Amino acid sequence: MTVNLPQLRAFLAVVDAGGFSAAAAELGMSQSAVSHAVASLERELTAPLLVRATPVRTTALGDRVLPHARIALSAARSVEQIAADATETMTGTVRLASTPTVCQGLIPGLLRHWREDQPRITVRVFEGDSAEVSAWLEDGTADVAVLIDPPPATAGRCPRPGPGIQLATDCYRALLPRDHPLADEPFVDIRDLEDDQFLISPNGCEARIRAIHSLAGLRFTPAHRVRDLATLISMVQAGIGVTVLSEVSRSLIPPDLVLLPLKPQTSRRLVLTGPHARPWHPAIRTLAESAAGHLARTASRSPLPAEGPAPPSPQHTP
Repeated sequence: MTVNLPQLRAFLAVVDAGGFSAAAAELGMSQSAVSHAVASLERELTAPLLVRATPVRTTALGDRVLPHARIALSAARSVEQIAADATETMTGTVRLASTPTVCQGLIPGLLRHWREDQPRITVRVFEGDSAEVSAWLEDGTADVAVLIDPPPATAGRCPRPGPGIQLATDCYRALLPRDHPLADEPFVDIRDLEDDQFLISPNGCEARIRAIHSLAGLRFTPAHRVRDLATLISMVQAGIGVTVLSEVSRSLIPPDLVLLPLKPQTSRRLVLTGPHARPWHPAIRTLAESAAGHLARTASRSPLPAEGPAPPSPQHTP
């Protein structure tokens, strides 16, 4: 039995893209070449890996092969990148996963910076909720992720000693209409919003928002729960209620709303890191250090308010 990397690469591309045509476009190959690679892999394994439907889905055997195929390609990319790093020519594609708020508020600026600072590295973004992002990082769907308050072990094994980079300390803010009675105050106490209808997006931030209410001695009784961030912001614009968002959301806030410092104060750490159980893609260190330098320079040019997020700084995690 001879299984090769082009076969595994085609199989993963079809699974991730949902079909042969989309996989061919992703790989820069003809659809017939992708079909041939997958079919030859199935012949080697003497059983089908895919159900040819719309979208394509994996068979029981395909489900079992999938994580091993991801690990094999990840290891091959690491070998290639270690060799490239030795000659100081870091190249390749890095798949970055993060939550919607971080993807919308922080990632676009980093992508623009990386495109200029590291033109040989292509960064592809995957957006998902906190649980999906963590799962993608560990099963090999993503090579790197921006995680929220990861435990120290998350920045584990790396092909060489390297940091998980803390991109920002992201403080929580009250989001109010500009005509709200508290809109001109220097900060908002969560207790002063007790008479307003509270809106919540049930994602990774809900536990922290519950904690803010608990610290203030308040019951957490949201009037509405909406999944999409744009819907949440639109409902505040319409005067339906108020909410709490993190500072990284500021670039998404329209001019008729205000994002104000909140008491009790609480924050979260945004950390760019690789997987715990697999070697890190060698380009992660390059991207992380490039991002930290860029964000530090941006913060120095645009000083943040006293209670805003702390300037990003490298954080070496064991």
